[in-house]
Amino acid sequence: MRLAFLSDVHGNPIALEAVLNDIAAQGGADQYWVLGDLVAIGYDPVGVLERLCALPSVRALRGNTERYVLTGDRPPPSEEDVLADPRLMAQFIEVTRGFAWTAGYLAATGWIGWLEQLPTELRAQLPDGTRLLAVHASPRADDSGLRMEMADTELRDAVDGAEAEMVLVGHTHWPFARTIGTMQVVNLGSVSNPHGEDKRASYPYNADFGHIFSQN
Repeated sequence: MRLAFLSDVHGNPIALEAVLNDIAAQGGADQYWVLGDLVAIGYDPVGVLERLCALPSVRALRGNTERYVLTGDRPPPSEEDVLADPRLMAQFIEVTRGFAWTAGYLAATGWIGWLEQLPTELRAQLPDGTRLLAVHASPRADDSGLRMEMADTELRDAVDGAEAEMVLVGHTHWPFARTIGTMQVVNLGSVSNPHGEDKRASYPYNADFGHIFSQN
C-alpha cells in the first residue's frame, strides 16, 4: 500500500496538480491524506475540492482556514488590534474580504456541508504496527504549528499524549522531520505558499511505507 501525504493547498489547483502529477510519476498512491487548509487564499477553492474528491481514495481533515470559513473566526489582526494600531487596517480589510469571498463561493456551490463533515484528525495503523496520527497544526490546536527550531522539550510537550509513533502535521509551510524519543514528527510543508527561498510545492511521499521526501 502506498500513501501520499499533502497539506495546505489553499485553493491553488495549479500547485495541487503539480504535486499529483509528481505522485503519479513515482508510481501513484493507493490513498491520499490531506491535512487541512484546503481552501482560502487561492483563487479556486472549488476546483481544489473537486480535484481532491476525484482521487480514487482520499482522507481529508479540517484546518484553521476551514474553521474560519465555517465559523466566521478570523486570523489576526482583530478589530481590537486595528483600533490599537490603525496601520493594520489594510491587512484587516484584506483578510476579511478574502475569507468572506471564499465562504460565499463555497456556500453558493454547495461545499459548506462537505467541509462541516471533515474531522480534525486522521489515524491509521501500518502493517508493522506503527500508529499514525495526522492533524493540521498540532495535536492540541489547529493554529499553533510545530516548527523545526523548537527545542526537544517544547516539541515533546506539543505531541505528548498523541498515542502514535508518527505524527504528521502541516500549517507552518516549513517542512521538517524530527525524532523525539520513539516518535517521528513530520511537517509536510505546503503545497501552496511555501516559505523559504524554494517556492516549489512541498510534500512527503510514502512509497510502501518507505519515507521518500519529494518536491515538484
